[in-house]
Amino acid sequence: MILPQKNLLAEEASPYLRQHAQNPVHWRAWSQAALDEASTLDRPILLSVGYAACHWCHVMAHESFENDEIAGVMNRFFVNIKVDREERPDIDQIYMASLSAMGEQGGWPLTMFLTPDGKPFWGGTYFPPRSRYGRPGFVQVLEAVEKAWREKRDSLNQSAGGLITHVASRLSATQPKVLLDRQTLPRLADGIESMIDWNEGGLKGAPKFPNAPFMTALWLSWLQNGTAAHRDAVLLSLRKMLAGGIYDHVGGGLCRYSTDAYWTVPHFEKMLYDNAQLLRMANWAHSATHDELFRLRIEETIGWLSREMRTENGAFASSLDADSDGEEGLFYTWSQDQLADALQSDLPALAVYYDLAAPSNWEGKPILRQTDEQRDREVANYPIVAGLKAKLLADRATRVRPGRDDKVLADWNGLVIIALAECGRSLARNDWIDLAAQAFAGILAAAENGRLPHSILGDRKLFPALSSDYAAMITAATALFEATGDAHYLGVARNLAEQLDQWHTDPDRTGYFLSASDSSDVPIRIRGDADEAIASATGQVVEALIRLSTATGDIALHEKALTVAEHAQGRAGQQTYGQVGIVNSCALALEPLKLLIVEDPAQASLVAVANRNPDPRRMDIAVPLGGTAPSLPGDVVPPTDRPGAYLCMAQSCLPPVSDPDALEQLLRTKTA
Repeated sequence: MILPQKNLLAEEASPYLRQHAQNPVHWRAWSQAALDEASTLDRPILLSVGYAACHWCHVMAHESFENDEIAGVMNRFFVNIKVDREERPDIDQIYMASLSAMGEQGGWPLTMFLTPDGKPFWGGTYFPPRSRYGRPGFVQVLEAVEKAWREKRDSLNQSAGGLITHVASRLSATQPKVLLDRQTLPRLADGIESMIDWNEGGLKGAPKFPNAPFMTALWLSWLQNGTAAHRDAVLLSLRKMLAGGIYDHVGGGLCRYSTDAYWTVPHFEKMLYDNAQLLRMANWAHSATHDELFRLRIEETIGWLSREMRTENGAFASSLDADSDGEEGLFYTWSQDQLADALQSDLPALAVYYDLAAPSNWEGKPILRQTDEQRDREVANYPIVAGLKAKLLADRATRVRPGRDDKVLADWNGLVIIALAECGRSLARNDWIDLAAQAFAGILAAAENGRLPHSILGDRKLFPALSSDYAAMITAATALFEATGDAHYLGVARNLAEQLDQWHTDPDRTGYFLSASDSSDVPIRIRGDADEAIASATGQVVEALIRLSTATGDIALHEKALTVAEHAQGRAGQQTYGQVGIVNSCALALEPLKLLIVEDPAQASLVAVANRNPDPRRMDIAVPLGGTAPSLPGDVVPPTDRPGAYLCMAQSCLPPVSDPDALEQLLRTKTA
């Protein structure tokens, strides 16, 4: 089968792919038809993987893919396939692992050369059009690969076959299960603590990423064992991030990472998943410390999500680009003159709360950031600062905006729904819970025959979903059940778990694959064990099953979750720091907490205590006086004729308490 010899991306659902629809390159999207074309033409495949908010992806597109001469070489020698890594993380993970196995540093854009049947034989990331930065020019690369394919095909086929076998053994294999051990998490957290930058937070060195799986491991270790250094590492990192240039002080929200060791100069793309995880961690931090910085940043970030990221179905778009008007960070940075024009007589007040940073490695306009003292001053005088920010936000609204990737991803939306529901409970913001419920309904409305899509853009949907989509949406459903008390969400979660089982379970029923069983265009069905900026699909699946089984009291489901966790832990032991999400979820599986509260909803003093003391290990269930209570471990059904709170760990429960102060003490001693 030979496809039309032209660019075929114009009708794709991915905004990233459509950004390349006018390239002179004869791009195809990843599909069985594109693979068949490569086999028919007996040509190698040039695979380019990126995403809409990726700065260097845009640079390579402008330099090479828009160049007629370079496109001519690509079209003459290769079948050219473009992949949005957010739309097809299964494809991205296979070939990123292949590049790593070649001994190369990964990143995006990912540029891989494949045999006609999809096996990788060479690759890299960004290539300039002509030799510079110590990198070969892209035309040189294309011609060298074509020459090698022509003259050394047998050798390349042999090495590609060995490489794909190696990658499959890493990403798809089964390892013996291990019994879950209470010491696994603190050992891992101790190792992470040794990497912490105790001056600036985050991990030592640059670039600096929020690294939510690592931060979650430290927080869970503190909750489990009371190791104060693990808690303090998270609090320091959050405080430094939320004062740094990586945080958008005018509009709210976190950028993807900082290029320096001080959180000052970000890559300015803003990703949905980073901000979902920021909200959860800031909520935990606010509960533990009562530091109003965390509440303020939660409010600002949710304000940004609601104002700039909602789509027509109530769910949330994927990202905002780093660039606007062709320049990275232009939308977010300020010259002194621009600040003076926006603030007029209020300009001197800004210097009390903010610095303008212009490090030597940054070529753009200065970046707003805070010292520790300025951060504390802002918290103490927030109404004044809020007025300054409002003026800057109004002025910034007149600028050319960064592009928005409008596709709605089920798994990333699940993460945001969880965060909104939890923050809404903790800070008594029912409007945030409503945002979560609307986003949840928007994702569910796109399902067909009970199956979720992975990606939604208007009336276009990408099926089938990934295991991470089902996992995130199951956990989102349980979070909404906790926030609303509506048992309908548990029914939805059960249905989603059934779909996960039907399409993703492995032959031994000891785990799940990332891709569905009817995904015919994947060269390997991988498990999805490796973390990226978010916890792995496997880690999310274990958490989802544990939370659902705890909420429902379903013993069979709990046993299944433990089986999946034990086998996942067996695999995670091979590369622990790359699979922290699995370790975290296995810690939840080992000692799940369940809090059942019987109370008059009109009073809800016990529920209020639970809400303001969030614990990622705990599932909260509220039952009205006179209602029907679910059974607790040991088949104990608590009475509902009087108020009481019943806290259970695994298979044992503490005596009930009815005094809010006593419950507060009980819940906080779990974090002491």
